[in-house]
Amino acid sequence: MDFVRQNLLTLITFIPLAGALLVMLLPARSKTLVRWVTLIVSLIPLGLAVQAWLWFNADPCHDLVARACFEQEAVWFPLLNSSYHVGIDGISLTMVVLTTLLTPLAIIISWSIEERVNLYMALFLMLEMGMLGVFVSLDLLIFFVFWEFGLVPMYFLINIWGSANRRYASFKFFIYTMAGSLGLLLSIQLIGLIMGTFDIPALMVQWPAYSERLIGIDITVIKNIAFWLFTIAFAIKVPVWPFHTWLPDAHTEAPTAGSMILAGVLLKLGAYGFLRLVLPLFPQQAHNFAPVLAVLAMLAIVFGAFASFAQTDFKRLVAYSSVNHMGFVVLAIAAAGWVGLGSQYEPQSRLNAIIAANGAVLQMFNHGLSAAAMFALVGMIYDRTHTRDLTKFGGLWAVAPVYGGILMFSSMASLGLPGLNGFVSEFMVVRGVWPVGQVDNGTVVFVLMTALSTLGLLFTGAYILKAVRQVLHGPLNRDAVEMAHGRSLEISPREVVAMAPLLALMLVIGIFPAWLVEVINQTVTQLLS
Repeated sequence: MDFVRQNLLTLITFIPLAGALLVMLLPARSKTLVRWVTLIVSLIPLGLAVQAWLWFNADPCHDLVARACFEQEAVWFPLLNSSYHVGIDGISLTMVVLTTLLTPLAIIISWSIEERVNLYMALFLMLEMGMLGVFVSLDLLIFFVFWEFGLVPMYFLINIWGSANRRYASFKFFIYTMAGSLGLLLSIQLIGLIMGTFDIPALMVQWPAYSERLIGIDITVIKNIAFWLFTIAFAIKVPVWPFHTWLPDAHTEAPTAGSMILAGVLLKLGAYGFLRLVLPLFPQQAHNFAPVLAVLAMLAIVFGAFASFAQTDFKRLVAYSSVNHMGFVVLAIAAAGWVGLGSQYEPQSRLNAIIAANGAVLQMFNHGLSAAAMFALVGMIYDRTHTRDLTKFGGLWAVAPVYGGILMFSSMASLGLPGLNGFVSEFMVVRGVWPVGQVDNGTVVFVLMTALSTLGLLFTGAYILKAVRQVLHGPLNRDAVEMAHGRSLEISPREVVAMAPLLALMLVIGIFPAWLVEVINQTVTQLLS
């Protein structure tokens, strides 16, 4: 047990890679064996993540700068003063649990994949490793390596197993994210060369205070450039309006499990980058840019909801909803940036910023659950009817009552119905952001953007109810039944198993969010104190 605790994050991160290598060595004709081995391997990091949660609650480490939990460090690239340095706090632990939970559920949903099963499952496990690596990294170079590593498996998952327009969507996804990553790499190199280290905890202390001129250039200019490169890279990944156009195409063309992970985890990498790197490393720049970021967040919320309402493709409707929901995360991040770490700009708004930042992290977790569930449900009906056209459905509750009940439950969680998880996090964001800027160096931007964002909340209900009405209610559309070619439209027991943990967590967090919020809150409080 001591070995497991000392190497906990390394085991969580790299067991999926070892599993991917094992899966590739299995005989291709033994598809059932490949699926079961992949599922079992994916459950190991989940078990370790649950154990990490229990150990963390018993001995919490909420201050990343002073003390990260399960920290491990080894020399990796001595010439550049870069090391394999990993550790977690309450924010990253929450994301690790989300990642390790959604991966086995996505694999269960992928059970019907028949083409090149070994490669498909291996890519999924490698994707899991890349995502986990980002969340546990405490070295900028290691962070970037994992950041880029996760791009490759998702590209191939869309390109090989996607829908008709998969090559265009995968290429667009690759180009957008690579464009952001190029600037991210350049700024990481710049910071490392100036400071002589890539260690994130050290840089959180040293880089904001660094004030010497560099080759005759004011360091503020260099920090501004690095800030914008970081911001653009993370804004593309979230995605923040207007960098969002790759997302609907990627979601629409990706296989069902790929969409689950893309919405459930990959989008969270950008928001995590803002919280972990942009706010601590560039507090002045984040404060200056916060009102602009709040405006972009509001536009993402409103335009995302309007665009989602306009869709007739079920999967594209859910895809645009991710832009809408992630806008609340960005709005809360903007509020935290305005107040500043240590409340250096608006001390009286510190409590409000803490509430908003808590809501942002909780929204990341909650959106991961509800988005994964919605994409899984879209994939189930598409797998049977081979269409996502909402006009082809109608009255399906009569022939698939269990599917209808699960779709209604998941839709209400996504809508933000009180008593389910989506309400808690979005309420915390709105409650926290609204008063920010009304004291000290006040600005009406946050009040105005919060008010306008309620339009997005209104249309969230509109597009959710539109989807539910067109799929489940009204007279039974015989087109859908005929397109199923005699196959039952009802959800299968295997799919119920995949959905059950998501539904349970949506309800538990909606009724009793304290068990999750307490872990997040102590870290956020340290971050903003």
